[in-house]
Amino acid sequence: MTDSVIRIATRSSSLAVWQAEYIQSLILQSSPDVRVEIVHVSTTGDQNQTDALRQFGGTGVFTREVQTSVLQRDTDIAVHSLKDLPTESAEGLMLGAVPERAPRLDALLLPEGRPIATLAELPQGARVGTGSPRRQAQLLHVRPDLQMLEIRGNVQTRLRKLDEGEFDAIILAEAGLRRLALPHRISLLLSPPLMFPAIGQGAIGVECRSDDAMVQEILAAITDSSVLSCVTAERSLLRALRAGCHAPLGATTDLDGESLELNAVLLSPDGRQRLTARGSSQIDDASELGAAVARQLLKSGGESLVSGYSG
Repeated sequence: MTDSVIRIATRSSSLAVWQAEYIQSLILQSSPDVRVEIVHVSTTGDQNQTDALRQFGGTGVFTREVQTSVLQRDTDIAVHSLKDLPTESAEGLMLGAVPERAPRLDALLLPEGRPIATLAELPQGARVGTGSPRRQAQLLHVRPDLQMLEIRGNVQTRLRKLDEGEFDAIILAEAGLRRLALPHRISLLLSPPLMFPAIGQGAIGVECRSDDAMVQEILAAITDSSVLSCVTAERSLLRALRAGCHAPLGATTDLDGESLELNAVLLSPDGRQRLTARGSSQIDDASELGAAVARQLLKSGGESLVSGYSG
């Protein structure tokens, strides 16, 4: 494969570029004869920095244009935060790699990184910035007094808005903060059962064309099979619920040898209704495990909770 060139399509945000450069480094380590180039692509989610995501496109607003670049053969692979990637692959594409996963938790951030011990330390009626219905609903379940406010922009923009006083607190993914060398900004990590992470949170998904055997072989070498089993169960749960990636749904997976456990939570947008379900299986049955846990949620009343999030 000497002189082969792989072109990576990525968004231009600092976190997206970090992820693309990380994938670049993994490919170069496993396939040193390959050259890797990074191509920046602007997405709908990047272009609209004001409206709530679910109001102008829902699922795929951070992935469509990047995927199109690969399909049109301007690039060869697309790198995504897996939690942004729709569970159904675009025609002509496949999920080619899921490397080692970063920490999956959500983090609460206060101005200047002031630490707190529990969520109860937030003042009554505190203004919390997050555009995620999942995060909003889980916080409202335990603190219905909180004011949930939309926030958009890259990590640095959100931190600036926090420090300038637009919010009393914001929520970001622990993975992104650690990848950008910002763990000192974390005031409190939000763990289950208080806060279940998003489907695929902390994982990177790499797509390629389904007819590109050479690239598929290269990507197989950077895949972590344990992480792939875990996210397969999580994404199967989301797909079986027929809910978009902005639904108030959270999940955790835990792998013990060949045994995989999946725990899920589904809420109403206001946090008043909260359904839980769990299941376990062998790792080879990860996809069926996700579907089985989804059936539990639907049977216990989840159909009405996901009906508005299918887009």
